Amino acid sequence: MADEPAENISGGTDGGGEFDEFAPGESDTRAEAVVDRLGETYWQKAYGGQDGFECLVRTILSQNTSDTASQPAHDSLMARYGPAAGLAESLADADRDELAETIASAGLYNRKSEVIGNAAEWALDEFGSTSAFDGYVTESDPIEVRETLLSVDGVGPKTADCVLLFAGGRGGVFPVDTHVHRIARRMGLAPADADHETVREAIEAAVPPEKCGFGHTAMIQFGREYCTARKPACLDGPEACPLYDLCDRVGIDEIDGEFVDPAMD
Repeated sequence: MADEPAENISGGTDGGGEFDEFAPGESDTRAEAVVDRLGETYWQKAYGGQDGFECLVRTILSQNTSDTASQPAHDSLMARYGPAAGLAESLADADRDELAETIASAGLYNRKSEVIGNAAEWALDEFGSTSAFDGYVTESDPIEVRETLLSVDGVGPKTADCVLLFAGGRGGVFPVDTHVHRIARRMGLAPADADHETVREAIEAAVPPEKCGFGHTAMIQFGREYCTARKPACLDGPEACPLYDLCDRVGIDEIDGEFVDPAMD
């Protein structure tokens, strides 16, 4: 069974949470069967335990870029502005040009430095300290926390959901990034023209809460290794993809070896 990659939004083995096991069995939905199958290939884990504000920063850095680009930016930011317990205080006072230089490897660094700095000021205005914000994320009603995070400029649904999952350890949260969005529509787990929020709602309704966090990270890994944006593995034949029998292959023409966005099929 593969190890959880360190360079991903979950932070790998050092990113909080505990390894867990669930026995793949009689699945009630095809989406649950997909997660069960992923559990036979990848790690199984229950998430939670990351510091809330650091998780928010990490996820902002990951927007519109790869983990291999955002992880060094996160490491540099923490080395300069950490520790996590006082991160909002440090970033609220940070020179924005210096912050942008620190996170340059993440791309869109000028915009991200503004979002991070403004989020730090907001967290202190609303909660008074980094630790109070962290407590709010883990202890308050998750629907309220999500709505509060979405009110912050630069924080979208995926970012809010990642904070709920990786910091709050909330069950039933399945963040949707570009990999999950692509795979869910290709497989027919959500409508072909579904936006990110519709995909999230469809999967969260079909996957048991305790499997959602693992399903999110494992589906991302599956998207990197098999169901890529440039060439899905099924074009090399049924044996090339471990989820072939569970997939509708929407937008994929295996005979001609061509594929399009599911919404265009």
